Formats: sequence, C-alpha cells, structure tokens
Amino acid sequence: MRYKGINHIALATGDLNATIRFWRDLVGLRLIAGLGRPGYRQYFFEIGPRDMLLFFEWNHVQPIPEKDHGVPVQGPFGFDHLALEVETLEDMWQIYDRLKAADIWVSEILDHGFIYSLYSFDPNNIPIEFSWANPEFDLRRNPRMQDSDPDVEALKGPDPMPDVWPEVSEPTLPQEQKIYPGEGSELRSKKNRW
Repeated sequence: MRYKGINHIALATGDLNATIRFWRDLVGLRLIAGLGRPGYRQYFFEIGPRDMLLFFEWNHVQPIPEKDHGVPVQGPFGFDHLALEVETLEDMWQIYDRLKAADIWVSEILDHGFIYSLYSFDPNNIPIEFSWANPEFDLRRNPRMQDSDPDVEALKGPDPMPDVWPEVSEPTLPQEQKIYPGEGSELRSKKNRW
C-alpha cells in the first residue's frame, strides 16, 4: 500500500457561517464542496492539492472547551490539534498578521528545529497550528528518535515492520468488489449552486 497524504480531517461545528468566515475568508482555504439538508451539513475546505478539511454542522454542537496545544489531559481523548503547513516563511508571517488584525489570539512563532510554528484557535476552539518546514532539516529524509526512554516498538526503527500482522489469505475477488453510493455521490450531478 502507498499513501498520498491525508484526504481529509473531519471536525464538527454548530455554527457553519462562523466556521466558513474563519477558514475561507481569514485563513484562506477554498470552500470546494458542500453537502447538506436540514439539520445536517458537511463542507470541505481545500488545504492543498491532496488534503482537505471537512466540517460537519450539527444543530446542537457547541465549541469544545479551550485546551492549549500539547497540554496533557486525563480521561477519554483522541484529538489534540490540527497542524497546517504553509509554503513559505512569508506565508507564516501573513497568517500571524491576519489573525492579529482580526483580534484572534495567536502565539509567537516558535522554532521547533524541523518546523517553525504558530498556534491559535478557530471559532469552535479547535486548536490549530500553522507550520513552515525548515528546509535545513527534513525529518522525512532523516528520521530522528530523541526520546530518552523510547518504547520497545519505537526502537525497531521508522519503517513498517514485516510479519507483525497476519498476511491476507483470502483477498476480495474482483467480481465481489462492490462499491455502494454514499453521501457525496450527489456532488457528481450537474446541479450546482455556484
């Protein structure tokens, strides 16, 4: 298997208008698709050539409690923050200035060695990081492990290990490979509101 990137990350909002104004108009992501009916919507924003951000709008969703990026929590938890990579360092300063001008809290720009980052929150209190990759150090080409006490599995290295999971013994035959229509199949119709 080979992966091309993150197709989309799905988040939720109770105020799609505020979310659109933030992500499209302030942050600058194109709104490229919308699906909906009363009580339910899903809207897609383009991050890059392969990656999208999806927001479901559900009537009774409230902003999540504000939680700073990377600060440990207790109890059930599965999401810390969303990090978007900008193309240039100038783009990083542009988003910093835009957030400041909109009177939205934004951190200073921090040098993390392999990336520069700044942090903020969207109208749903979703923690966001904007990152610029430091061209002097590429973790994808030079993976690093600096954990002082790494787990046994981490010590085995960066690449997928063979024979950890069972091999597929009964692959789905081509004549059995069926694909069923889902929510977005209507996007292919000629009907368009733009």
